[in-house]
Parts: sequence; structure tokens; C-alpha cells
Amino acid sequence: MRVIVYTDGAARGNPGRGGYGAVLSCVTPSGKEHVLELSRGYERTTNNRMELLAAIVALEALKRPCEVELHSDSQYVVNAFNKHWVEGWQRRGWQTSQKKPVKNIDLWKRLLAAKEPHRVTFMWVKGHAGHPLNERCDQLATSAADSGTLDIDTGFVEGDAD
Repeated sequence: MRVIVYTDGAARGNPGRGGYGAVLSCVTPSGKEHVLELSRGYERTTNNRMELLAAIVALEALKRPCEVELHSDSQYVVNAFNKHWVEGWQRRGWQTSQKKPVKNIDLWKRLLAAKEPHRVTFMWVKGHAGHPLNERCDQLATSAADSGTLDIDTGFVEGDAD
């Protein structure tokens, strides 16, 4: 099954209230299109954490191995895979090339686990440039961040802003 995914994260302050949005779409063998929208808001988090979480929850929503085309306006997320940063971090024991601990390690490990059963291609899309699905993800993320129902980002570490 081929799935097209768009994701976005948002933060009101960095750190501050945040949210993520994801839109997944696929066409079944019978030709029926299925679309799933996901979003959630958090009390205190960062933009990068929300960008990561959007990709994670989208991949975790898939119930069987899929070929996934994941579009994100986050170069942080896309370049981590396309420029092989993640492999370098793992080789160095989750340290950057500057020998500093990788930020958001909890979410990077969760993302690696979420993508494991799938063939995922990460594609960068320019944010706020009028692409309908990217704009929809932004709307989902910002609405979640602005909602009155906010969860706790248990992995957020104060002073660890991106």
C-alpha cells in the first residue's frame, strides 16, 4: 500500500504551547481514497519536537507495512534522514558531530521505531507556500496548539529549545 503523508509542527513561543498536524492519504486497490487527519496540542514544547511528533504519529497510525512518501516543511526532520545525520548520531552514541548530546533523542528513537516496518521517503516541502496539504497540516497544528485541551510533552526538557 502506498501512503502519502504531510506533516507539520507549530509552537507558540519556543518553548511554548505547541501542536502537530498530519494528513495521511491512500487509494485502496478498489480505487477508494482514504484520508486521515491527526493533531494534538501540548502545554510546553518546541517546534522541532512537534515536527518530529507529527511524523511519528502519522507512521504509528499505519497498521501494516507501507510505502510512505512523507512530506515535511522541517529541514530538521527531512535532512536527518536524507543527509544521513541519524546514522552519524547513532554511530557516535547519539552525539552530534560537535560531540554534544542529540536533542529530542526520545522522539528520534521513537521515529526510527515507527518507520522501521515501512519504506519511507522523506521529502521537503516549502512551508507557507500555498501547498494545500501543507497548509492543512499547519492549520491542524496551530489549532491544536491554541486549543483549550493541551497534553503534557513528557519528553520536553526545559532549556533544551531548538
